[in-house]
Amino acid sequence: MIEQISRLSREAGAAIMQVYAGEQPIELTHKTDDSPLTAADLAAHRVITAGLRALSPDIPILSEEAPQPWEERRGWTRYWLVDPLDGTKEFLRRNGEFTVNIALIKDGQPVMGVVYAPATDILYAADAGKAWKITPDGERLEIHCKEARPPLVVVSRSHSDDSELQDYLSQLGEHQTVSIGSSLKFCLVAEGSAQLYPRFGPTNVWDTAAGHAVAAAAGALVNDWTGRTLDYHPRESFLNPGFRVSLF
Repeated sequence: MIEQISRLSREAGAAIMQVYAGEQPIELTHKTDDSPLTAADLAAHRVITAGLRALSPDIPILSEEAPQPWEERRGWTRYWLVDPLDGTKEFLRRNGEFTVNIALIKDGQPVMGVVYAPATDILYAADAGKAWKITPDGERLEIHCKEARPPLVVVSRSHSDDSELQDYLSQLGEHQTVSIGSSLKFCLVAEGSAQLYPRFGPTNVWDTAAGHAVAAAAGALVNDWTGRTLDYHPRESFLNPGFRVSLF
């Protein structure tokens, strides 16, 4: 199934790039929580949900663009968790740091995931405990976390000035930092380019599930600040606690 999900992420990415590559300014609206919404978000959502329903009609879908009410979700033990366009702010800035995120959740954990960056045509995927990266020329590379000294810490481009993050970094010891948008932060740790991704600000479950799948399959821990693995059992709120992605 991972191959079909990978193809579906690429189809959604193509729909996103049609909007991204247009000469006209990208039209922007806002959802009820004031988060940005574009035609690209909706186009990718339609592609992914139609594809998943055809592929696995028995598995429900939770997408950022059409979240079901709690009463409908509360009994789910297996479901697709989708962010059709992760990094809408980066998409609007046209810096290429946005992704298509699709994850399969089983018993509260992401057991399969794809993170596709359509602007660079790089795809990360995880299934059956393995993670890999597919380059633009089609080369498939198995990826693993790697130690480095000093470690490279990857932080959110849109939240790098968070005071808790700055306090944490000031106590970390010698390190280097890089800022990047979307779920690519998980993937940099997964492929060994970075060693740590700390997050204190809010995220939603669809922001993290696919990247979590890739990072965990590559050997990383994705834990909240009490040391517990991020959990995706259905709950009324979509918000994640703060977390860190690290080698240990």
